[in-house]
Amino acid sequence: MSATALAPQFYDLNLRRFLIKSYINLFTGICLSFATAFLSGMEGCNTEDEVEPAVFVSATPPDGSTIQEDATIVATFEMSPSGLAVNVPPGATFSSSGTAVTITGRFPAGALNLIITWSGGTVALTYTVEPDIPSPPEGMVLIPEGEFQMGSEDDESQPDEQPIHTVHVDAFYMDAYEVTNLDYQHFVLANPEWQKDRIPKRFNGSYLREWEGNTYPEGGENHPVIHVSWYAAVAYSKWAGKRLPTEAEWEKAARGGLSGKKYPHGNSITPKDANYNYPPSVKDMTAVGDYPANGYGLYDMAGNVWEWCLDEYDADFYATFPPHGVARNPHGVARNPLSGANSIQWLLDNYTNNNPDRVLRGGSWFSRGLRVAYRLNNTPSRSHADFGFRCVRSISL
Repeated sequence: MSATALAPQFYDLNLRRFLIKSYINLFTGICLSFATAFLSGMEGCNTEDEVEPAVFVSATPPDGSTIQEDATIVATFEMSPSGLAVNVPPGATFSSSGTAVTITGRFPAGALNLIITWSGGTVALTYTVEPDIPSPPEGMVLIPEGEFQMGSEDDESQPDEQPIHTVHVDAFYMDAYEVTNLDYQHFVLANPEWQKDRIPKRFNGSYLREWEGNTYPEGGENHPVIHVSWYAAVAYSKWAGKRLPTEAEWEKAARGGLSGKKYPHGNSITPKDANYNYPPSVKDMTAVGDYPANGYGLYDMAGNVWEWCLDEYDADFYATFPPHGVARNPHGVARNPLSGANSIQWLLDNYTNNNPDRVLRGGSWFSRGLRVAYRLNNTPSRSHADFGFRCVRSISL
């Protein structure tokens, strides 16, 4: 057979070989593509530890906030956290939905430390939980619970103001204003035994000296009542469902949230801040509330009239505090003031039989003893022209 005759056959054989090789290459490429995709998918199915963890974003209220016992805290993440756990205290619960973790009280009062853990992460949140306190009664303001530095050791301090010591005082309510003549008139009309011409002589002194019977001086309804003894002040406070403040309560309240300052408004005082014996002062009492309130909303904590406190005066009382630790709700009734027969309630029940000197605070229009740490003492029957008072009420939770 000639070469010319064989040419088409040779051409068909080469074509078949080329096509077969092309099909094989195509099939191989497809298989490799499927294998690559399969292996890529397997990498995405690796162990949970290799998954990028959820990232914490923020908490509401923010870390470090003061919250109430029934508060709700929401922690937010960039993506839904897995393996979630929260060390909630008894009475509180937590739940998660999407990127939010909700923690709901009731939380115990005091420091609250929450630790949220999830797969690959941990965050610690700290809050201060305040007890749920009812709104103050009319005419009173809330003095918050907490510690403060009581006393003074500056160049003006007296020996009985030393040493400075840390005191913890529970929250309480305090009258925004000193008790006025009009307030006190309601008391004497409701309690004839405390009217000017009826009280026992040992409570008398110069009691209500400027009154005519049961009538206060004309135009004086909003002036502080004066010429009142400690006995009379305690009697009024009990009738009003209140009591006199302890020294610690009075000083914490007078400081108005400021730390280490001499006066209720800072380290200096002028006749624009208070009514006191400094030219060109008014040389007399003024109506309550005529001067600016301190940081807690209390008026005339410096000047106008001295204010009786519940405590028995003890010049060495501060020195009896332990050198370390914090005194809680101290009052100078006795060396161990919060036990047994020396409790505040015992004193209120037996106040007419207590004769030792009592404490006065705050200075007056007639004096310059306006520093918040300054302590004055006098006999409980004394009723000077610049002796007045205001009341407090304990908070029962």
